[in-house]
Amino acid sequence: MSETDGPDPAHRRPEGLDDATVEALGKLSEALEVIENARGFLYGFHRMTGQADLALGEAVALFRDAGHEEIADRLETELVGRNVLEGRWTFQIVEEFDDGYWAAFREAERRARDELAEGRRHLFEAEMKEDRRTHGRRHHEALPDDRSTPDREAPGSR
Repeated sequence: MSETDGPDPAHRRPEGLDDATVEALGKLSEALEVIENARGFLYGFHRMTGQADLALGEAVALFRDAGHEEIADRLETELVGRNVLEGRWTFQIVEEFDDGYWAAFREAERRARDELAEGRRHLFEAEMKEDRRTHGRRHHEALPDDRSTPDREAPGSR
């Protein structure tokens, strides 16, 4: 397989790496991708909760301006700045997730790749691409053509 005929060297399985191990590494990578997606939802939750708290503060001011002091006071004391979970605002939840579960998951995935596949990522997907693409057909190339990606420098161009 030539350099332009298939995956780049970083996406080729090391000598002697068996199909079962590539499949297992692929499934581990898939699991990590789900965790990355969950992390994105967690950050979305963090931002939306903060946005809601700020809007709530504005609603309190509007209720005051409209002469509804009792409702404004109740909203301000019961909800504005309230913890989302016991003792925590969402930034604390995000930090705990990032420093704990997410960091451990990423490290476990990286360590398995380092131990079994010389640190190479996405071997399963790279091989799937080779199986599924139509070799020799435009838009089915193994690698990007440096001329088609203006934001990439050609090797040795610096």
